[in-house]
Amino acid sequence: MQINMHEAKSQLSKLGESVWAGEEVVIAKAGKPYLDLLPHRENRNPRKPGRLKGKIKIADDFDDTPDEVVAGFEGDL
Repeated sequence: MQINMHEAKSQLSKLGESVWAGEEVVIAKAGKPYLDLLPHRENRNPRKPGRLKGKIKIADDFDDTPDEVVAGFEGDL
């Protein structure tokens, strides 16, 4: 379900019940998706650092930024 911001303000309790019943609710602003309404979960699974270890490759030249890119950020172009 997608609902606009103004309508969501006046129907928040009803929307909360819908979300807890399993319905997906998206609140839109100017007709575009803006927020997802989610139920609060007390015991969400904690993040596990390192679970992608060995699965992500970073190029050897990752830290080598071309001079023209640096100049663009510094306003020198």
